[in-house]
Amino acid sequence: APRPSHGCGSGALLGRFGVLLQALLALCAFSTLMLKRFKEPKAERRPWRIWFYDTSKQAIGALFIHFANVFLSDLTEEDPCSLYLINFILDATLGMLLIWLGVKVVSWIVQHKKYTYLVFGEYGDPPQAAAWIGQCILYLLIMVFEKTVISLVLLIPGWTKLQQILLGYIPNPQLELVLVMLVVPFIVNAIMFWVVDSLIMRKYKQKDTLDINGSIETPRVRRTEESQVLLSPDMDFDQSESDQDISGLQGTHQKMKQPSYQVVI
Repeated sequence: APRPSHGCGSGALLGRFGVLLQALLALCAFSTLMLKRFKEPKAERRPWRIWFYDTSKQAIGALFIHFANVFLSDLTEEDPCSLYLINFILDATLGMLLIWLGVKVVSWIVQHKKYTYLVFGEYGDPPQAAAWIGQCILYLLIMVFEKTVISLVLLIPGWTKLQQILLGYIPNPQLELVLVMLVVPFIVNAIMFWVVDSLIMRKYKQKDTLDINGSIETPRVRRTEESQVLLSPDMDFDQSESDQDISGLQGTHQKMKQPSYQVVI
């Protein structure tokens, strides 16, 4: 493909070298999620199935964002590498804020509506694949919203100058491709995956317990109910048995107080 005066040419992102870099990026980026799992405390470490359910949502969302950026970068005759980098930087800054807001809003809605299995990180006991599919759909909708907003931001004039500043000084197109598709995305994706995984995973320290009927029971409520049970009088206590015990004790006490007489002949 013809290459402009600077940067990589059209179709370079989907070329053989570009695809190889993307596969290496996916392997390195998702290895950070595995590292995060082993960094979790042993008492709170997720089973592999739950970890797969959590991280696969990010994998689907990241693949959608990646291919959307590749598609948008080839729409114009500009340098696709610098366009991809601009998209990626916006996804890592403004997009990260949009993802955080989306997760918070969706979590509030599903908890308010008591859709138990749509709460991020809650899959039931035993874990249900239907809950995982529903959460994947919700997370993908959040990513579609985020990418739509970022695409609208890119319509603002003035990005061409930033595009020339970012990578215009690199003469080698393959070096530019390595920086755009491997080095910068790996560093930023590692941070993003770590943060988003903490947002959508099940909270163990201050999480609410969701039963199958959809009601929410907090640890504070459980402690209050337990204290009421411990402090409440026992209505089934047998009063007659208690009276007999008390009277028996009194009789024994009186017998101990009676004087003893000894007849001396």
